[in-house]
Amino acid sequence: MVTLGFHASHEQLPPRVLLACVQAAETAGFAAAMCSDHIAPWSERQAESGHAWAWLGAALQCTAMPFGVVTAPGQRYHPAVLAQAIATLASLFPGRFWGALGSGEAVNEHVTGDRWPDKAARDERLLECVEVIRALLRGEEVTHHGHVRVDRARLWSLPDAPPLLLGTAVSETTARLVGSWADGLITINQPFEKLRRVIDGFYEGGGDGKPVYVQVHLSWAEDDETALAIAHEQWRTNTFDSTLAWNLELPAQFDAAAKFVRPEDLCTSVLVSSDLSRHVSWLTDVADLGVDAVYLHHVGREQERFIDAFGERVLPQVAT
Repeated sequence: MVTLGFHASHEQLPPRVLLACVQAAETAGFAAAMCSDHIAPWSERQAESGHAWAWLGAALQCTAMPFGVVTAPGQRYHPAVLAQAIATLASLFPGRFWGALGSGEAVNEHVTGDRWPDKAARDERLLECVEVIRALLRGEEVTHHGHVRVDRARLWSLPDAPPLLLGTAVSETTARLVGSWADGLITINQPFEKLRRVIDGFYEGGGDGKPVYVQVHLSWAEDDETALAIAHEQWRTNTFDSTLAWNLELPAQFDAAAKFVRPEDLCTSVLVSSDLSRHVSWLTDVADLGVDAVYLHHVGREQERFIDAFGERVLPQVAT
């Protein structure tokens, strides 16, 4: 049976409100939660971006659900610092925390003032960071010289068992690479055949038998016009190809780039409908790919009605 989780969007809601949302989601029947670790939103209209790691401690404490976070080691976070955060949460909440490691986005990483590397260098840096983090989680002392530098680092507080370290991918090529090192894959919903190729690429790259999680962006409201308007208002800056999206540095730049995105352009990246049965059908299609978890992200800022409606009428039908 597929796990159905709630995506907590730090970029759209204040930390205190988001904490109440995950508590409400658990009560409504969501079985897990996840978030992304950003320092900036993708749009000035979204207007939030709380610190994911500080928030995760509170969220894990006030719920019983497992939580995961998508993060990027190597620039904004030194891998030893990130390994310590991973180890601490895994120690505090055994079996309830996973981390997903990616190569990052300029909108978050440029704040260090360091040069933003090209994709090949970012992928190399990520693999180095993965090796450093895994060694530290094994209790080893690590010295490393490469894209990142580490001097005699050691973690003194270790969990009984290291948590899953997933890899992030939105393309088949990256998914194949992730399959070679990660404990699992997390990707985003895309047109069905493309999503299937991403998952197959992960399996073929070495991930066969490992868990696959899919984050699904959706918009639901009382009528289709409102649902589409919500998606366009909040999520039109999230429709770009990675060659652009990973390299823009400011929310204002995303807003400028999205100036000519039409509402109907959202329908390839966001599941938009007022009909809950359509959402059941869409989510069932994703689950039928054999994935282990699907994390639902309603892209609107008002979450309460979404949580209640999906908890009552969508989750029970998809999770059977």
